[in-house]
Amino acid sequence: MHPYDPQAIELKWQKVWDEKKTFAVREDLARKKYYCLEMLPYPSGRIHMGHVRNYSIGDVIARYKRMLGFNVLHPMGWDAFGMPAENAAIERKLHPAKWTRENIATMKGQLRRMGFPYDWDREVSTCDPDYYRWEQLLFLKMYEKGLVYRKSSLVNWCDKCQTVLANEQVEGGSCWRCETTVLQKQIEQWFFRITQYAKELLKETERLKGWPEKVLLMQREWIGESHGAKIRFALEGSDRHLEVFTTRPDTLYGVTFISIAAEHPLVLDFARGTTQGQEVKKFVEKVSRMERTKRLAGDYEKEGVFTGATALNPVNGRRLPIYAANFVLMEYGTGIVMGVPAHDSRDFEFAKKYRLPIEVVIQPSSLEPLDPLTMERAYEEPGVMVHSAPFDGIPSENAKESIVKSLGRSGEFSTTYKLRDWGISRQRYWGAPIPILYCPNCGMIPVPEKDLPVVLPTDVPFTGEGGSPLARNEAFLKVPCPRCPGTARRETDTMDTFVESCWYFLRYCSPHFEKGMFDKNQVHYWMPVDQYIGGIEHAVLHLLYARFFTKVLRDLGWINMSEPFTNLLTQGMVIKDGAKMSKSKGNIVDPDLLIEKYGADTVRLFSLFAAPPEKDLDWSDSGVEGAFRFLKRVWSLAIGPCEDKAVEGEGRFWLHKTVKRVTEDLESFHFNTAIAALMEYLNFLQKTKNVPRESLKTFVLLLSPLAPHISQELWSLLGSEGLVLEASWPSFEEAALKKEKTLLVVQVNGVLRGRFEVPAGVSEKEARDLALADLRVAQSLKKKRIVKTVYVPGRLINLVVQ
Repeated sequence: MHPYDPQAIELKWQKVWDEKKTFAVREDLARKKYYCLEMLPYPSGRIHMGHVRNYSIGDVIARYKRMLGFNVLHPMGWDAFGMPAENAAIERKLHPAKWTRENIATMKGQLRRMGFPYDWDREVSTCDPDYYRWEQLLFLKMYEKGLVYRKSSLVNWCDKCQTVLANEQVEGGSCWRCETTVLQKQIEQWFFRITQYAKELLKETERLKGWPEKVLLMQREWIGESHGAKIRFALEGSDRHLEVFTTRPDTLYGVTFISIAAEHPLVLDFARGTTQGQEVKKFVEKVSRMERTKRLAGDYEKEGVFTGATALNPVNGRRLPIYAANFVLMEYGTGIVMGVPAHDSRDFEFAKKYRLPIEVVIQPSSLEPLDPLTMERAYEEPGVMVHSAPFDGIPSENAKESIVKSLGRSGEFSTTYKLRDWGISRQRYWGAPIPILYCPNCGMIPVPEKDLPVVLPTDVPFTGEGGSPLARNEAFLKVPCPRCPGTARRETDTMDTFVESCWYFLRYCSPHFEKGMFDKNQVHYWMPVDQYIGGIEHAVLHLLYARFFTKVLRDLGWINMSEPFTNLLTQGMVIKDGAKMSKSKGNIVDPDLLIEKYGADTVRLFSLFAAPPEKDLDWSDSGVEGAFRFLKRVWSLAIGPCEDKAVEGEGRFWLHKTVKRVTEDLESFHFNTAIAALMEYLNFLQKTKNVPRESLKTFVLLLSPLAPHISQELWSLLGSEGLVLEASWPSFEEAALKKEKTLLVVQVNGVLRGRFEVPAGVSEKEARDLALADLRVAQSLKKKRIVKTVYVPGRLINLVVQ
């Protein structure tokens, strides 16, 4: 007998797994594949309990599926580019590459110490030129197909740092780093034309039966399909038109003004040469200083300024003043909105502030008629058309189609999407270079494929100020033009890091392939991912972009699928002291300290047992202790005496019952109840004299996906050869789950009061409850008190009363 020593056991078997390359995998057409994948992690420095929970879930699934006979692919890599590395490098005065490489080494060591079953031969790091060269190639192919373009776009801009800022880098309207006031600025940006796939991306959500409905709903809302009409308003005194999209053409007769995004290029054009030109310019500058997130939220005072221009309503010729407004966003619709104060809450607020007319054109059918002079809020529901001849008296929903048809060339039915094209330009250093050249003679030129990859130079001064260091690196910046004898300039923007994580799951299928992004045959074998696991925070952008890339690659003929992930599991957060674990809140629990004290199996088991995977997990020190005590009990039982005999009677029932429960729970990812079933089985086995070896070996097999190290050690100590991971998953027999019946005699003070047929192995409590429910027994107990119960298991129960 020797005590449970998790550290020694875990290091021993991890060494064996490494030496045997246990988790390395190759294509095998004779076996059914299973691709299990957790979302690509960012190498932030150290793993946290959120990582542990996420990867433990994937570990269980991968091991379980392998024991079922699947050929399991379970890879790991690093989302290594991006803003956090730059920020950390600036703070620590380190190069982002050095900081990233050190973090990868640290985190890889931690993941190995947890025993996670990754095929490390397939490891990828997105900051390696051998990786990003292929997304540069894809960029060029998309450019050829018109799926990549460059245009002026509004961004958060810091003049001092000379860089674009993400929304989360704007704090109180200022740059998070230097506190300079952030402006909204139009600059040239690169875009992927994801809107070309909006309809398909939306439609295909109906086929994703293995995704959580809440994720699908979030994707549908982000894509935002709207059915309505495009309406053209003529500019007074001009042959030009303003095009507006609206879902409410039934309110067209109630338009009293036009509002246009302050950043729209037409605003200053309208105001040029007018008396209010300076006022308009000041307003545009004011709006440019508004926080982007605040404008998106909409909870602010609606403000605007008259541009000096007017438009004409196509249905009644009414003159409509055109206002630049802070609540209209350039990226939504056309950046121009028709103002209907009586039937839109934002327009109502705006009209009240600037004393603009309010015209009721839809009356509620069952309420008092609306009066513009007394209205306190906009009426936005359907009703009956009024003041809209010749459509008066018609239900507003029915009038929509008729009004659009009556417009002729000034209107047409249209479907639009909230989804905007994906801006991939980042004016930062630590990212994949965009493979474009600018020649003064030839213009904009794609980098020739033979010159890929465009390698990100590492010998650059890096301060974080004054824009990207690439723009000051002559060796990178200047290059011979491939079309003329002149000198071209490289693009200094780098790609959004979401680009790298849009296709890494394909690269894992053939990570060392040198002739393209991936080997098509290997991708055909492994893809799609059977089970994808990650946080709900990636429910929209990452998943949407990965779906978009998959469809683009399909249309290029590089793959033959439309969706990358068959099933999706979004695990909950790890909560401590009422908040998500984070360094800023000071509530981090270091997994390394827990492993040092309890071992990796305990840490894994707690993270799986404390809550269902899709729910948040509340941290509990006592819960960790409980998981450790359970494993020590398992150890004590398994290394104790056992017999090589058949499992019969009650033991056979419990064995097959537990196999059934654990199997069904693992299939449905109810890991907490699977562990609970093993705890119940352990309780039964500890009460059993001369435990059959078969019972212990089955217990170990069932435990092995959840706590693999202790299971492997016990598997060997119980006399089994090879790795437990290579053993077959146990099966259960339904016949064994039907308990045999036995006759239970019931006595009161030794006098026979009844006989019952009960399941074999009925507990004392169950036998007592059955006895007390019998009428004859109850009569014998009237006005008496039970002082003792004598129970002969499965045969007799005697209630001693007085």
